Amino acid sequence: MELINKARELVAHSEQCVQSAFQDVDAIAKHNQRKVLEAFWQEKVSAADFQGSTGYGLSDEGRDKLERIYARVFGAEAALVRPQIVSGTHALKLMLFGVLRPGDHLLFATGAPYDTLEAVVGIRPAVGSLAEWGIQHTIVSLGADGSIDVEAVLGALRDNTKVVMFQRSRGYSDRPALSVSALEQAFAAVRKRRPDVCIAVDNCYGEFVERFEPTDVGADLAAGSLIKNPGAGIASTGGYIVGKARWMEGIAAGLTAPGVGAEAGPTHSFLREFYQALFLAPHTVSQAVKSSILASHVLASLGLEVSPAWDEPRSDIIVTAKFGSRARLLAFCRAVQSSAPVDSYVRPEAAPMAGYEDDVVMAAGAFVQGGSLELSADAPMREPYIGYMQGGLTYEHAYIAIEKIAASLMLTN
Repeated sequence: MELINKARELVAHSEQCVQSAFQDVDAIAKHNQRKVLEAFWQEKVSAADFQGSTGYGLSDEGRDKLERIYARVFGAEAALVRPQIVSGTHALKLMLFGVLRPGDHLLFATGAPYDTLEAVVGIRPAVGSLAEWGIQHTIVSLGADGSIDVEAVLGALRDNTKVVMFQRSRGYSDRPALSVSALEQAFAAVRKRRPDVCIAVDNCYGEFVERFEPTDVGADLAAGSLIKNPGAGIASTGGYIVGKARWMEGIAAGLTAPGVGAEAGPTHSFLREFYQALFLAPHTVSQAVKSSILASHVLASLGLEVSPAWDEPRSDIIVTAKFGSRARLLAFCRAVQSSAPVDSYVRPEAAPMAGYEDDVVMAAGAFVQGGSLELSADAPMREPYIGYMQGGLTYEHAYIAIEKIAASLMLTN
């Protein structure tokens, strides 16, 4: 009981210390909520738009209106928002295959891509990869401080470079998320040197964390998952791609079929949850960001190296901590799991997982399987044993979970 009381005192103290950061988060949430509402107003959303379609999904006005709303919110010309897109990796695969053709070159401007994209690209051999289609790739490492090495990116451009790819979030790497401002500067440099290339962004975990999205500031394309930020914990599947119409046409053809494109795609009963999720997303993301700020302060107070620090600007919903040992990392994940509303009694263990090179431990008692806007933690089992925590549909849930995390880590000291 004494340990629990100490943990509660620590979390309560941390909450008082981070109030200035919370005020900034609230201001961003208001800005983004206004942006979403104005898009709903401009498109005249009505209850009839939630009906959905079956079969081919032709003439689905509710789907088409939702996609116009996404385009407005993300500062893009066109959008695909579909339940047929099953994950962020799937959305990114569609985006890349929709633009790239045999003989083209793909340039990664922000270091190695997220683990699950390695098979898509062919970094790890896999059936159906870009490499099988004769598409080459180059990876440009980030600078020592985690910033984009713009000069190196420009130097890696080739005559056949078709796509320059940026990953906004940190993924499973030990580097900070990239701000929209930093991305904007890199986009401008690439555009000046090669106005013909397609600038594409993996936007997972970053939506609504800042006032602007990458497509507001020069990206041609951005993609993500509806079981992350824009799904607000309500969307039970789906993904989105937004961007310039010239590129979106090929992507839509890859989703359905050439000559069919965006005209087909049934929405069944998903439209109501997709609309409501987008409406709630600015607020729900703000809850997750506040949760990450509090976690950063508490974990740092316990002597862990965290990123970002509580008072650093956020560009995604993830906070990382270096635990230094397998045992402490597992203790952290188990504390997160035991705090969940679903499957709180389950004990996470590290195990092989499709798409990942290392064993992975995942803690996620979620209402939506894999829904990482819900409070969750995961990590590849490799040194220095970095744990990745994200989400929190409500700040109150995260607060209670962080109390349990603190008590668990105090016990393992």
